[in-house]
Amino acid sequence: MPKAVASAARWWCRIGRCALLAFGLGACATTSDRSFWGADATIAPGWDRLGRAAVDAAKDPFTWAPAVGAAALQIGDLDNEIADWANEETPLFGSRGTASDASDWLRNASVAIYAGTGLGAPAPRGGWLGAKAKGFAVGAAAVGTTIGATTLLKEVSDRERPLGQDDGSFVSGHASLTSASARLTSEVLRYYDMSQGARIAANTGLASLALTTGWARVEAGEHHPADVLAGAALGNFLAVFATEAFLRDSLGESVMLQAFARRDGVKVGLSITF
Repeated sequence: MPKAVASAARWWCRIGRCALLAFGLGACATTSDRSFWGADATIAPGWDRLGRAAVDAAKDPFTWAPAVGAAALQIGDLDNEIADWANEETPLFGSRGTASDASDWLRNASVAIYAGTGLGAPAPRGGWLGAKAKGFAVGAAAVGTTIGATTLLKEVSDRERPLGQDDGSFVSGHASLTSASARLTSEVLRYYDMSQGARIAANTGLASLALTTGWARVEAGEHHPADVLAGAALGNFLAVFATEAFLRDSLGESVMLQAFARRDGVKVGLSITF
């Protein structure tokens, strides 16, 4: 393995560990002041709330961290080198075909998990159907916007895939949809009565699902690492924005995770406000 690729692989692992930490702690440290998912959804949040939602979505570590990573990979030829190494060696899945099949399964599983979590979320007595309908309407809008934005970016960027199949490499649709579904599921879990340990475990699992899906697309030869990182950032941004703007007016506690690059790795800081 070239030295530059080996170094990048170590950074990928570090980014993954930070992402898991951010996702798990973020869901555990923030609790909703609403009792029922979807019950208080609105179609007219107002410009102020829309603005705050956009800022919160952009500041979310699962939005800016992969976006920064995607940009950093454009230095030199690192993005292409990692993609070539991954689809030749396929270290995790063993073959490009297996990686491609796994990415399809993981993407579909993320949507199914979101649907099941939403159906099982607490609902008001006598208002189950209405709450679910409003909650899933917001989720469907977030997913639909993610798919539309992904398609538009593919057409505008016209980036060739690593193996030259076509010009639809940027951004990864699997990564964006899985990231959006995972984050929407995480937001629904805020309404569940769970222990802190169970909540961290659930959200760490969701983060792992998104990360593994993205890496599977790289090993399958369908995308460069930057494509999946950008897709993950896009999906997470739109999921957070939709939730903050249309489902939840305010939060009792909030968490902010900051990461700083250092020569020997990444320094992570966590702050919680009440």
